[in-house]
Amino acid sequence: MQKEITISVSPKAATEDQSIRFSAARFLKIDVKNINDLVVKKRSIDARSRKINIHLTVTVFTKGEEAIKPNYQREYKDVSSATPIIIIGFGPAGLFAALRLIELGLKPIVLERGKDVIERRKDLAKIHKHEVNPDSNYCFGEGGAGTYSDGKLYTRSKKRGSVQRILEILVGHGAVEDIMIDTHPHIGTNKLPKIIAKMRENILAAGGEIHFDCRVDDFIIKGDKMEGVIDQDGNKILGHSVILATGHSARDIFYLLDKHKILIEAKSFAMGVRIEHPQPIIDAAQYRCEVRSRYLPAASYKFVHQVNGKGVFSFCMCPGGHIVPSATAPGEVVVNGMSASTRSSRYANSGMVVAIEPGDLQAYSKHGELSGLVFQQEMERMAWAAGGKTQAAPAQRMVDFANGKFSNTLNDCSYIPGINSAPLHELLPPIIGDRLQKGFKAFGRKMDGYYTNEANILGVESRTSSPIRIPRNEELLYHPQITNLYPCGEGAGYAGGIVSAAIDGERCAEAISNAI
Repeated sequence: MQKEITISVSPKAATEDQSIRFSAARFLKIDVKNINDLVVKKRSIDARSRKINIHLTVTVFTKGEEAIKPNYQREYKDVSSATPIIIIGFGPAGLFAALRLIELGLKPIVLERGKDVIERRKDLAKIHKHEVNPDSNYCFGEGGAGTYSDGKLYTRSKKRGSVQRILEILVGHGAVEDIMIDTHPHIGTNKLPKIIAKMRENILAAGGEIHFDCRVDDFIIKGDKMEGVIDQDGNKILGHSVILATGHSARDIFYLLDKHKILIEAKSFAMGVRIEHPQPIIDAAQYRCEVRSRYLPAASYKFVHQVNGKGVFSFCMCPGGHIVPSATAPGEVVVNGMSASTRSSRYANSGMVVAIEPGDLQAYSKHGELSGLVFQQEMERMAWAAGGKTQAAPAQRMVDFANGKFSNTLNDCSYIPGINSAPLHELLPPIIGDRLQKGFKAFGRKMDGYYTNEANILGVESRTSSPIRIPRNEELLYHPQITNLYPCGEGAGYAGGIVSAAIDGERCAEAISNAI
């Protein structure tokens, strides 16, 4: 017999199989010896009271039954002679689209402007020394922006596809099985590269193609069909259909679409700053303790507040993490956050951003649908100038920023290129700065210790989402003008993270298979 139950245990007991068994036996009012096997299905932390509990959903097996160990490995058949499908971009959307195409008997030809995960690391090291490679950086390269920026797997996009399937594929390629049970699963930037490399190996072994250092510079269009693309060296690459999965930072692709008069639409997006606290401040507030137990992970938070009808909210919170430079061109400063699997840094950082609607950018109306891109770039160039015309970021203490006061000194910071004091309260436009000032004060009322000058804010956090949507048919997923072009993932405006982008990549692959 098997039965699914939910039990609450201490953080220490949650790490001990025997303690979980005893708690399950107590709940079922049976002798622990009658439990033949037990599988944890879900795990979450409840820190609402001083006594912190871990809620576990477990399946208990008795009377000689035992759990069947899941097999996460998948077979990928040879598609080397199959119909070729071009995938532009090798982030989560492109990766999962390629694997799904193989399962469906189609051949993916992946074009990635950046480098593989190993070679990419060399360019990341150069950014820390103020040298930006516009084709290989924290945003561009194998695995996309998520590879070296945390690896969070939480998503609300459960109606669009199977989250479970995406997680299973990741486990099958080397991710820890914990991601199958945690409420907010996370892999860590130190472990993701090996997983992504294994996915690449399977794509190649099945006869797919992957071309690194291959930037798409033009499209080959005939009538309402895209026959292929042209790379930066003038090479023509042809295919039956094209999945456009370039991510939210490939501005040149948006300009290329506009040049060909292929329909794009301005959409709402978010911009702001990244804020960094000492991790113990967040731990103390969330866990109500002086020192966090070693059985508890670094604490996180999530805030939302309305200022004059506009949202101010935390984004991509990285407990025990680092702030990283995410510019994609010289003369820009962009900040983002990441953390390793252990989340053991002494800092906690999060994006703090405000919602920006196309109507907020009337001053940029001459740029049409590209107005959000232009605004983003202006803010990034402002940050570059204010930081000292290097990858050093302009920074300010939180309370000083909220009160419009210059910070004469700054706190220690995890951001390797360095930080320089700057009056961000003056440099950020009112649609961002004024709302953030009010938002920080409101968040301070929600969490003890949060509103403090021990926290730095760094500018600018500008790549949270794409300011452009590339329209597509709701059911068939192709572009209304180019019927074999499939806009996909974050860059097209249809996803917001690793899992949702992966789901969208699979959906586009399935739509192409159905159309052939």
